[in-house]
Amino acid sequence: MYQILTDSECDLPLATLKDSNVDAICFHTKIGAEDIYNDFGQSYDIEEFYQKIQKGIMPTTTQVNIGEYLEFFKPYVEKKMPIVYIGFSGGLSGSLASAKQARDILLESFPEATIEIVDTAAASGGQGLLVLQAIRLQKAGKSLQELIMWFTDNKLRLQQWFTVDNLNYLYHGGRISHTSAALGTLLKVKPILEVDTNGKLRVVEKTRTRKKSLLDLANKITPAIQNDIDQPIIITTSGDYDAAKVVKDKIQESIPEADIQIYPIGMTISSHTGFGCVAVFAMGSDNRQ
Repeated sequence: MYQILTDSECDLPLATLKDSNVDAICFHTKIGAEDIYNDFGQSYDIEEFYQKIQKGIMPTTTQVNIGEYLEFFKPYVEKKMPIVYIGFSGGLSGSLASAKQARDILLESFPEATIEIVDTAAASGGQGLLVLQAIRLQKAGKSLQELIMWFTDNKLRLQQWFTVDNLNYLYHGGRISHTSAALGTLLKVKPILEVDTNGKLRVVEKTRTRKKSLLDLANKITPAIQNDIDQPIIITTSGDYDAAKVVKDKIQESIPEADIQIYPIGMTISSHTGFGCVAVFAMGSDNRQ
């Protein structure tokens, strides 16, 4: 037996994780001097957070530190329970590097411990889909090494597409230049982004209207869904549920039976996208390039 671990950036409902005995470490965000834990809404209302960023408030984020990961991993290591941490993209956060350092420290004291760390090269519901796959593999009786092999062979099949409604947050997060943000805002540009094979965001297209950007998300993900219409599909949004439903409805025009869930984006990612980000995730047949 082994323990599946993840973090709050997977954007799955807390009940889903608890039902499958998956534990998650919480990322945190700051608004001014207020330190907010992204604990799946247990201590802070995500809708209140969306209201603040919709007004233009710019939160700050910090990576989860080594000490936090040590506290997270150690109880399982002390019980001699093998663990696998399925983490937020190392290309988007230094938290994964902290997790690896915590593992190395623990192995000095517990050399027989099994501590596997998976860089999902994914964010939000994409990471969530990979966590769900880990749960399915475990329930199917797959060993930890079989699970790791599945991730090695398949994680880059994940298709993940995003659009944002406010370019200033991408600029403040260092994702685009000030000139691009200013010009794009003036021209009402809505970018289409994906996560590359290194787990970093990149702009792949630019559209001129919000509605078209949402339809583009649906059109880009539909081929992946058609490859496996029984798979779960996740759409996430930082507060614009109507926009998320536009994407869902467009997908279901082509694939009425598609199993699509809409979830809120956590505070860490929302801090870098602003209000109104919409993202869609599914497993494709081929690795993304």
